[in-house]
Amino acid sequence: MEMELVRRQLSHRTSSLRQVLWTGILLTWLITLAACRPEKSPLGQPSSTPPISTASPALQVSSTSRPTSVLVNEASPLPSTPNELHSTVAADPLRFVFPTPGPAPVSAWRPPLYPTPWAPTAYDHFYFARPIGADEVNWPVADYRYGGEFFEAVVHTGVDIPASKGSPVLAAGSGEVTWAGYGVYRGGYDETDPYGLAVVIRHDFGYQGQMLFTIYGHLDQIDVAEGQYVTTGQQIGLVGETGRVTGPHLHFEVRVGENSFYDTLNPELWLVPPVGWGVLAGRVLDSGGQPVDAQLIIVHSNLNGQNWFARSYGVGAANSDPYYRENLVVGDLPAGRYELRTAYGGYSYTLEVEIRPGVVNYFVFDGFDGFIQATPPLPGADFTPEPWGTTTPEP
Repeated sequence: MEMELVRRQLSHRTSSLRQVLWTGILLTWLITLAACRPEKSPLGQPSSTPPISTASPALQVSSTSRPTSVLVNEASPLPSTPNELHSTVAADPLRFVFPTPGPAPVSAWRPPLYPTPWAPTAYDHFYFARPIGADEVNWPVADYRYGGEFFEAVVHTGVDIPASKGSPVLAAGSGEVTWAGYGVYRGGYDETDPYGLAVVIRHDFGYQGQMLFTIYGHLDQIDVAEGQYVTTGQQIGLVGETGRVTGPHLHFEVRVGENSFYDTLNPELWLVPPVGWGVLAGRVLDSGGQPVDAQLIIVHSNLNGQNWFARSYGVGAANSDPYYRENLVVGDLPAGRYELRTAYGGYSYTLEVEIRPGVVNYFVFDGFDGFIQATPPLPGADFTPEPWGTTTPEP
């Protein structure tokens, strides 16, 4: 009896142990299954703790059509699976995204101008300051120099300075405003006048006993009135494109003796040059000694290879200086060695010249005899310059 009782007790304990063991296995499986289920975020999307990198960011340029520098990580990338979640940590607010710098601007810097009046010889007359400030283009455009032929062979009686629209226009010298408005060419108010809005200044100094006038055409706005006295550098208007033009610019003229379309002289012989730069004037003739019109002369710098272009005056209203008797002028040439080039009668001609600063440098082209570096011809009988010291205007 005792042995049977012991056997039953052992069988009961074995059965209990099996139940405990299976219960433990079931609980372990349920816990493991619960741990493998992803936790739901408030938006119903799986969340994950993003990896944090300690690498220092660096600038890298993207490959878009307008590249912009962006911050990226230079650390070696870790292997990833297609379903790997990437970091969405916000960028450091103290780090900036800089645009890729564009090309450096082309500088139009020039030396300062000689003081006005500047007259190194008795025959020179650099009396006028630039009518456009130094922070804008204030030199004549090569294709629209004095004496060129434009608009149905009309000869250009001034120079065109291609400053941007709205640039201030300055008085080139002191004097009285004698015209301010439309109609300066036709002599009465006319909005179809080719000069457009224009200002005329009669200066309070002259040359060889003759009055001097400067004309400022194609203005967008006029800031002075007739009868008003202005000083050198005073704003008189704004660059525009009124009148007969192909784009905004300032048309500038110098008139001597009379305020007339037919009494102009080349402004490049009157506008003071930059310090260290000079002016080239030439007399271009055929083999018979007669002026040749529209003859192209190339001025080539031996220093940097730059070329300047000019054509001899057309037939019409252009006039030569009474001393230089030129029919071609190229202003604003840095001092140095140059080569003059032209083609005439099927032949090419060249001449080495030295441009001296602050003065007018001179040459002659004599048809098939080619270039000659010479002094200006002797003045005619009607040329009577005043003694040195009296031909310059008062400051």
